[in-house]
This record gives sequence, structure tokens and C-alpha cells, in this order.
Amino acid sequence: QVQLVESGGGLVQAGGSLRLSCAASGRTFTRYAMGWFRQAPGKEREFVAAIVWSRGNKMYADSVKGRFTIFKDNAKNTVYLQMNSLKPEDTAVYYCATTRYGYSGSVYVPANFDSWGQGTQVTVSS
Repeated sequence: QVQLVESGGGLVQAGGSLRLSCAASGRTFTRYAMGWFRQAPGKEREFVAAIVWSRGNKMYADSVKGRFTIFKDNAKNTVYLQMNSLKPEDTAVYYCATTRYGYSGSVYVPANFDSWGQGTQVTVSS
């Protein structure tokens, strides 16, 4: 079992930046990937970004490419999401997730992740 705790959400004006953190604890020694997803009111949870833990491969949703960066700190078992040039449409609850198994194509689907954090609210005002 892996426990994930997110932090760093908040209210920011359009064009601003936020950095989300996700600290993992528990059985973290076997992990294929960690990812960030988001869910806005009335919408389905959607993929934002993911990183393959061993090789560092990074994947992004088209809507955030060039604005968001996912990176990790192995020593701290923490993954980050640096969000720049934020837009009102980025407003959502952001969730961190991890999966023990997978392949590069599987990280885009929330159902393929087996541990989730509690979520952190990001609100971007216009």
C-alpha cells in the first residue's frame, strides 16, 4: 500500500504559477509511474501529466504541454507539478496517483492507477 499526500494548491490569477507536490510513503519501492490528474465540477477526471519512475520518461496532456512540467525527487519520494501560465480552464481538483505496473500508453487512463491522494484544489481567476 502506498500513501500519497498532495499539497500546493490555491487561488491564483490567470497567467500565474503554482507548484503542486505529492509525497509518497509506504510500499514505494516498486512503482512504475506517478501521475497527475484533474477533475473539474461536472466533468470526468482527466490526465494531466505522468512520469515513469525508473527512466524518467514524461508524458503530458496536449492542453498543458509547454506550460506544465512534471519532475521528481527520488530521495524524497516526491513528484512535483510546476504549473505556469495558468488559465481559468485549469481550475480543478488535482490528484496525484501511482501505479505499480504499466507501460507508456497506460498512464493516460485513471483506472490504471491503484493509489490516489486526497486531491488539492487549484482555482485560477480571470
